[in-house]
Amino acid sequence: MNAREIVRRTIHGILVVWAAYTLTFLLLYVLPGDPVTTMLSGTGQVEATPEQVAELRAAYGLDGSLPSQYLRSLGGVLTGDLGTSYLTGEAVTTQLAQTVPGTVLLALTALVIGVGVGVLTAVGAVYTRRPRVAGLLAALPVLGISLPTFWVGLLLLQVFSFRLGWVPALGGGGVTGAVLPALTLAVPVAATVAQVLLRSLTATWRSQFIGTFRAAGFPRWRLTVTHALRASLGPVLSVAGVLTGELLGGAVVVETVFTRNGVGRLLTTAVTSQDVPVVLGVVLFSSVVFVAVVVAADLLRPLVDARTAQPRTAGARAPRPSAVTTGKATA
Repeated sequence: MNAREIVRRTIHGILVVWAAYTLTFLLLYVLPGDPVTTMLSGTGQVEATPEQVAELRAAYGLDGSLPSQYLRSLGGVLTGDLGTSYLTGEAVTTQLAQTVPGTVLLALTALVIGVGVGVLTAVGAVYTRRPRVAGLLAALPVLGISLPTFWVGLLLLQVFSFRLGWVPALGGGGVTGAVLPALTLAVPVAATVAQVLLRSLTATWRSQFIGTFRAAGFPRWRLTVTHALRASLGPVLSVAGVLTGELLGGAVVVETVFTRNGVGRLLTTAVTSQDVPVVLGVVLFSSVVFVAVVVAADLLRPLVDARTAQPRTAGARAPRPSAVTTGKATA
């Protein structure tokens, strides 16, 4: 990927972030409800004088028209000011700084577990010579995708917390407290990776260059792991955006089920209380992470899959064909 393509992807990503922020802003202000009433109810002062209501509206910039409020909010984003929470009075950047590390740690742990399990499942289904085992492994991704995240979390809580007592049930800190949330979040990731990689591995295993290596006497395990697996990772990187969406969306459910302090639980509370600046801040953070992951995956894909790399220039010298690339194996 050349510099021009990188710039084009970056501009496209900025437009995606802007569109997500703008649509969220419009949807939140179209929904019924008054932010001033939300702020007053949070302080326990439901009845307020018109002067107090007008003062609050002016303080939070709610006394202007919708376009002026949008431009003010967007200008704050460009200067790093995401506004102040209607519910707590804290800066949105402060709340994100307090919750983002926990969610990032949870998401990375779930990503490592999910990718590892997904890769092992797909490789095992292709490598095994037993049709029943291969069929069972191939059916696991479909089952994992169909299971609701909240149901998986409640099931793990029931078994490992309430019955066995191995890990804390709710709000646990440290490694033990993150085990069940990470496993819950890893299930859809593992299912997606296994399903996509299994299809790619199956097609790669039937390709000509794999047949040439097999005819040359390469061991089945080495051929599967070193050659077929690397050639099949491109489609997995293509669904990086889907995996990111599953992690961010699943974090909302998982952090609510396990009462963990994170961006997902912050979003749930903000939506319930109609805390518009916090919702916009979480949407902005999520869209930036999504775009960054997709762009990074596009940059890494040519390094993993040589078939998607940029072609050589006209004046470049082509490599001399070998016995493997021509399909002719020596006896």
